[in-house]
Amino acid sequence: MVKQQRYPWFSAGDLNAFFGLLLDNLANLVVLTGILVGFGMPAGFIFTHMIPGTALGVLLGDVAYTWMARRLARRTGRTDITAMPLGLDTPSTIGVAVAVIGPVFAESRDPLVAWQVGMATMILMGLVKLGLSFCGSWIQRVIPQAGLLGSLAGIGVALLGVLPLLKLFAAPLVGMVALGLVLMLLVARVKLPGRLGKVPAAALAVLVGTAIYYGLGEGGLLASYQRPELTMALTPPLPSLGFLAGLERALDFLPVAIPFGLLTVVGGINVTESARVAGDDFRTRDILLVEALATLAAGLCGGVAQSTPYIGHPAYKAMGGRSGYTLACGLVVGIGGALGLVSTLAAVIPEAAVVPILIFVGLEIVSQTFATCPRAHFPAVALAFLPILADLVLIQWQTLLGGEPVPEHLAGQMTVVAALGNGFIITAMLWGAFTARLIDGKFVLAAALLGICSLFSLVGLIHSVHPDGSLYLPWQVEAVLPGRIATGYALLALMALLLHPLTRAAENEQT
Repeated sequence: MVKQQRYPWFSAGDLNAFFGLLLDNLANLVVLTGILVGFGMPAGFIFTHMIPGTALGVLLGDVAYTWMARRLARRTGRTDITAMPLGLDTPSTIGVAVAVIGPVFAESRDPLVAWQVGMATMILMGLVKLGLSFCGSWIQRVIPQAGLLGSLAGIGVALLGVLPLLKLFAAPLVGMVALGLVLMLLVARVKLPGRLGKVPAAALAVLVGTAIYYGLGEGGLLASYQRPELTMALTPPLPSLGFLAGLERALDFLPVAIPFGLLTVVGGINVTESARVAGDDFRTRDILLVEALATLAAGLCGGVAQSTPYIGHPAYKAMGGRSGYTLACGLVVGIGGALGLVSTLAAVIPEAAVVPILIFVGLEIVSQTFATCPRAHFPAVALAFLPILADLVLIQWQTLLGGEPVPEHLAGQMTVVAALGNGFIITAMLWGAFTARLIDGKFVLAAALLGICSLFSLVGLIHSVHPDGSLYLPWQVEAVLPGRIATGYALLALMALLLHPLTRAAENEQT
């Protein structure tokens, strides 16, 4: 009788998979820190208040996914089950930093206030995800892929492309080399000889970029070079009710929290399906509930970035990863966050060396979008990019102002830019959706989506005229722009409804 093999706790392939997953998470933490420091927030506050709780969400999620993989292995008797990878969601990590925490700090100049609003936004996102975990498939049916994926691809271009490039060009000698390695090894899939070929590509790019950064810096060839402070402190992620103080302000950021939660739910459905195709049949609802609960736990303990299952399950499986890599990553990130190790790494790794990984993620998201959506819907996908690009302009504008009042002669332009950029995720989803419905000749559905745009614009859920993107009732704003935008959408909806009988008549004439 052949003895059944036991499912290993750690396999050779888990090592490569571990480094890949760990660096993805570290990249997000480095960029999160860099963005908030760019707004003027003290780095020490970020390390002691925000990162420990954020890291806790990764620990809980990865440990749960490890257990789910081992449970599936026991049930099936297979030894090749690959755990679902979980980490910090890159689009929302950057999005919440630039659209919520940074602007609140720029307005209040109080890191505690910004942190409390960030926590509360996380709680709202977790609740959204928890509720949507039970109806994610219905959402996929209602909103076409051009809306769901188009908005995500727009984030890939603007927030994962342009923003990281700005960090890269701040130290081009470092960033260009790291980006070149990412493009050659991960995009072009060039194989290196010998032992170099066994080093994970992402790790190699970060290590080389970091070595160049410190080499040039110590040689006096980098004007912005600063030696990091290698301090470690015990900062356990303890539950806090501080989010209650920020909850009222966080409600204004529902246009950010709702769509980011929605996108990770839909993404979780997609990655669970890709894992099933690869041979690992996890229950979709279990995957979604874990990410929702991990996000809620992180928010309750001070976290400001949500966790999500990553799209790379087949890649981690190809590396030979089993369940050891998720367990190891969760423990290193979670315990390292509590001990200050993760904060130290976030301080040591230069942004220019790590942002190429985010650029690669953005490229993958955009590529997947155009590979998945019907070719006829490409214009709808492209249209979904535009509100996110407007938000990029708004972010840069607010960063340059640094909390100072808008010059009077620019106030009108600022209002228009804010209106186009605020609520950018929901706007992008709805624009992509109604355009796809028009392309498909489903004019009544397109009109319904345009009607939703009209209603949402009246209350600032999209196109808020407030620079901070806060919500309002129509009679609470003096500006005439919300009413005119809502009327414009209503006219477009009416046009779509009128097209419905006209196209029917044209079809009848042809027959």
